[in-house]
Amino acid sequence: MPRKVENQLTALQVKNLAPGSYIDGGGLRLLVKPTGARSWVFRYSLRGKTRDLGLGDAGADGVKLGEARDLAAALRLKVKAGVDPLEEREREAAEALARAQADKIAAITFRAAAEAHIAANGESWRNPKHRKQWATTLERYVYPHMGDIPVSEVTTTHVLAALEPIWKDLPETANRVRGRVEAVLNAAKAKGQRSGENPAAWRGHLQLILPARSKLSRGHHGAMPYAKVPAFMARLRAARSIGARALEFAILTAARTGEVLGMTWREVDLKESVWTVPAVRMKAGRVHRVPLSPRAVAILEEMRQASAEPNAPVFPATKGGPLSNMVMAMALRRMGHAETVHGFRSAFRDWGSEQTGYSAEALEMSLAHTIKDKVEAAYRRGDLLERRTRLMADWAAYCEGQAVAGGDNVTPLRQPA
Repeated sequence: MPRKVENQLTALQVKNLAPGSYIDGGGLRLLVKPTGARSWVFRYSLRGKTRDLGLGDAGADGVKLGEARDLAAALRLKVKAGVDPLEEREREAAEALARAQADKIAAITFRAAAEAHIAANGESWRNPKHRKQWATTLERYVYPHMGDIPVSEVTTTHVLAALEPIWKDLPETANRVRGRVEAVLNAAKAKGQRSGENPAAWRGHLQLILPARSKLSRGHHGAMPYAKVPAFMARLRAARSIGARALEFAILTAARTGEVLGMTWREVDLKESVWTVPAVRMKAGRVHRVPLSPRAVAILEEMRQASAEPNAPVFPATKGGPLSNMVMAMALRRMGHAETVHGFRSAFRDWGSEQTGYSAEALEMSLAHTIKDKVEAAYRRGDLLERRTRLMADWAAYCEGQAVAGGDNVTPLRQPA
């Protein structure tokens, strides 16, 4: 039998040997590189394969000869037991990496994930006010309940703790908050920061727990019956605040609150009586041209006396900048009305359908609604501006109490009930 080679090297040799590979015995080898760098290697054979496993630096501050022999002895026992030391080391390294990643993810709170989401997407949102509303609503309604919870551990219980206190009293706000929480958690999942179903999802989840928002808010935005709009507009025209002018203009143009309050003089062409809202400020993300009735133009002429700088807001706040999004709502409240500003868009739509001959297409375009039918959307090229100019002029005339019988094809005017 061949003689076993063991403990062939000395500490002095380990320190002074020239570049090369030297056997100590029992699978332990010393490798010396041309640079003088020295390292220990354990060579073993298992299941017909020969493999090398590094045991560390053999330099002055590295693994000593005796320590290297002890490590090799322990590894020989593992090999004898059928354990592959290299595979074991790789597995342990992977487990250590997984633990480190888990610890890193555990340190990412819902607040941190939300702030990262806002920072990453804020520039693509329509306006700074929208970004501010994201941060404000999460700070007020969500962070007190789950802001410091690891985003990986947010559950339905946490989401409900944030939503239930406001779900009945502030259904519109609560629904927006729910959507924002859902978006943050979806982004966190995409980044590998959490797994499983989204506890803020409505369909098939929270809808089984919380009452539908429509049942709480009695349908969509509170709308004034169109038959009452002329009398209301007469009272509104008598009010002398900027908020009242902004509200009147919003009603006359059937525009959304944010579209009116974010309006600048750069968007207005008084000569052509057209207001062009850029795509970045539109809900549908498309440019929207709004034909202006004579009364709408008169309002703009009145506001123009304050400022006509291209980037200045058409309806400025007292201290500069655009008006708050609550100004028009408060104008309604001061006049004793519980309807919403957005509800006047419904009044316009109902009036157009029931009292005129204008097509649904013209009415929907005036409201800047998205076409859900993809085939219809593909064939629609123009924006019916000429037809909508007549429509908005008729709506303004109706708001002033005049009888109107206009339309794409004029039909007799039916009296509202």
